Amino acid sequence: MSKTSYRYFLELAYKGTHYHGWQSQKNAKSVQETLEQALAMILRVSVPVTGSGRTDTGVHASQQFVHFDVEEVLDSVVFLKKLNAVLPKDISAYQLRLVKRDAHVRFDAIWRSYIYKITYRKNPFEQELLWHYFRPLDLEKMNEAAALLIAHEDFECFSKVKTEVNHFGCKIKAAYWEQKGHELHFHITANRFLRGMVRAIVGTLVDLGEGKLSTEQFQEILESRDRSQAGSSAPASGLFLCEVTYPEDIFI
Repeated sequence: MSKTSYRYFLELAYKGTHYHGWQSQKNAKSVQETLEQALAMILRVSVPVTGSGRTDTGVHASQQFVHFDVEEVLDSVVFLKKLNAVLPKDISAYQLRLVKRDAHVRFDAIWRSYIYKITYRKNPFEQELLWHYFRPLDLEKMNEAAALLIAHEDFECFSKVKTEVNHFGCKIKAAYWEQKGHELHFHITANRFLRGMVRAIVGTLVDLGEGKLSTEQFQEILESRDRSQAGSSAPASGLFLCEVTYPEDIFI
């Protein structure tokens, strides 16, 4: 980064249905690539972006942050108007903030939160935004098991097998289910997440809620460090990255 450049955090939201995840990749449309193309169009220069995290194929974000560097001070109102005009309808830019030059959208994040949405009723308006699940679930037992996540620290049992990480440690601050009309919402907040972790947790908790697992067996899965012991991953359609928290002192 040159001495005259400025670093910005950009807040985004996107519907991930028609993207092969956040990260740019060959021969597949990604959110990152689409955003970088839009930035290049309005800034007249190639602008690589770094995301706060990588959402998988079909996963959504109601709040995602990226950072990028430019050699000019941007007018946030004008910039956001131009960017939203060229972005596709399933990606929105909400906020642009100048940050310290060493601020990092991924490494400076304190907490990340996801929400997973299940519906008991066929919904013609949100087919791609919910997991349609028509068998009854025991919400109380699912919450008993979810509470066990907070006391645990190693989540290898819920991680994709082929993943490049140095460790499987995560600190979960909150994990609970709530009923919203015909829907069940699972909320989870942690300092970091492993690849596929939330969908694997949801799929396993749904097995428990249907009576296929006991709370004791869920605890055994946690201690096993074995992905094959956990349940199937829940569909991507119901998962949203919904909040990323940063220390205020990184913003200018």
